[in-house]
Amino acid sequence: MVPHDNDPVVILVVTVGRRVHRVLVDQGSSTDIMFWSTFNKLQLSPDQLRPYDGFLYGFAGDQVGVKEHVELRTNFTDDTTYRTVNIRYLVVNVPSAYNILLGRPGLNRIGAVALMRHMKMKMPSLEGTIITIKFDQKAAKKCYENNLKPKRGVCYVTSQPQRGEGVV
Repeated sequence: MVPHDNDPVVILVVTVGRRVHRVLVDQGSSTDIMFWSTFNKLQLSPDQLRPYDGFLYGFAGDQVGVKEHVELRTNFTDDTTYRTVNIRYLVVNVPSAYNILLGRPGLNRIGAVALMRHMKMKMPSLEGTIITIKFDQKAAKKCYENNLKPKRGVCYVTSQPQRGEGVV
């Protein structure tokens, strides 16, 4: 077995009748995000988008404009039992190796617990059984590697140090 202690948590969900791979489960995120490329691949109508006034802020304080939001019925399944909930995804137009980022609002809505050591996410079904979704370790590694690759044409410069100033 390949060591997986620090792999990102990546699962598969079903929304608008389509399987969506590379869904990052991020317990540290305060929102659920769908990337613009995923919105397009799902062939959703722009009429489904609702205005959203606000920004997302990253760990380093960087700001990302939110395009709009969309609410979609999303299925979580272990191929025997499923749970369907409406999730409001903020739609952002930034490059990502992931298709969806499932944050605390979505995880709390379904009552999910991510067990990183066991590479599983568990949640209650409406019938009272437990749904166990296995992480996709292969996809997790590939997404992680893709996120590490430098992005062509993207340069982040906040300010240049004055002559003689060092980098802290």
